[in-house]
Amino acid sequence: MVNEKKNSESQLTAKASIKSIKSSPQKVNLVLQQIRGMDAERALNVLEFSKRRIANEVKKLLKSAIANAENNHQLDIDKLVIEEASTGKAMVMKRFRPRARGRSGKILKPFSNIRIVVKEKEEVLKDTNQNDQKSDQQNTIKENA
Repeated sequence: MVNEKKNSESQLTAKASIKSIKSSPQKVNLVLQQIRGMDAERALNVLEFSKRRIANEVKKLLKSAIANAENNHQLDIDKLVIEEASTGKAMVMKRFRPRARGRSGKILKPFSNIRIVVKEKEEVLKDTNQNDQKSDQQNTIKENA
């Protein structure tokens, strides 16, 4: 049962990831927070006009995820929603800068990994039909009372 559920979910999702981007995970996460849960087309517009340098790399990755959804999984690109956008810590380059009195200051140059998962949003009509049925039941209860 669990495997069948995973297979059906994986058919509706597509992902793209990139490793060792020269930016800290904290800075990348600021951009990813803006696009989580958005429609793919709207997220591309947000990234296009973002002032952050890393937004360009995230936009390329999102385009790759959309292309994967269209070509590998035959999903409708107009219905795509960003299900997951996460970042993680990769390597950290350590450098040292000479300071006064023969000391040294540590310089950390962090890298990060980014992962974006897009899924095809399902029809909203099912939910509205259930709401209509509930309201019909409530009306009949009021009429009987």
